[in-house]
Amino acid sequence: MLERGKGFVRHSDNPQDPRRGPGVIRAFVFDLDGTLVETEKLKAISYARAATELHPDLDEHEVEAAFADFVGLSRQEVAVGLMRRFGLEDAARARMDESGVEKPWQAYVRIRLRIYEELLSDPHRVLSVRYPHNLALLSDVRRQDYLTALATQSHREEALRVLEILGIRDEFDVIATREDVEHGKPAPEMHLLVARELGVEPGECLAIEDSPAGIEAALAAGAQAIAVTTDLTRQRFRDSDVLVRSHVVDDPQDLPVLVRQLTGQEPDQFASD
Repeated sequence: MLERGKGFVRHSDNPQDPRRGPGVIRAFVFDLDGTLVETEKLKAISYARAATELHPDLDEHEVEAAFADFVGLSRQEVAVGLMRRFGLEDAARARMDESGVEKPWQAYVRIRLRIYEELLSDPHRVLSVRYPHNLALLSDVRRQDYLTALATQSHREEALRVLEILGIRDEFDVIATREDVEHGKPAPEMHLLVARELGVEPGECLAIEDSPAGIEAALAAGAQAIAVTTDLTRQRFRDSDVLVRSHVVDDPQDLPVLVRQLTGQEPDQFASD
């Protein structure tokens, strides 16, 4: 079920809201994995270790590197893609009964989730891969009374666990996870949902994403977007035209400048971290 923050008031319900007019940013929508924290790296490790559990002859690092091609997609899409690439379907099918599932990809995901849980059980590991620049932006926009939402492909239990470790669960007015929509990113459904729940138009939202799938979802919804790339996604943005290059941030030091340009704020409103 969609989660709302404490004391949340929709912008559309506030007649005193000064941020009005076409193209005016009234809300920020953040992705989680790869944006606020590099849990995509931890997910890559979990898929790779699960793959080598199914097929011990595989090179774990090769599977981990291949995960970059599936960043931002659903569990099913990632699992099916990796199974096909590395020939895991027969081994996964053999684990279906013991996993209590009906499809090979689900057996692969069950193994991967067990490993991912082990990785998340160490809070210091999660804190060590947080992204200070995007977390600083979240803090800044909250301080300036922008509405904030989380729109993540992660499932609710995983997402809330990571947010608790980072200490930012209460920083969002709305939290939307994979369970809240029928179609995940790159479909626009999640971004449309959070805009509706915030009480703003999609075009009044600025999405902060790290993957092409996330950017596609935001743009398809009619939102404005910034891609803050990571080691896993940087080359994919360079090889595609999913977003104008001026809105792709490779150096975190450039993020505050771009946000100021898009929001029309004063130069000192968004600090660089």
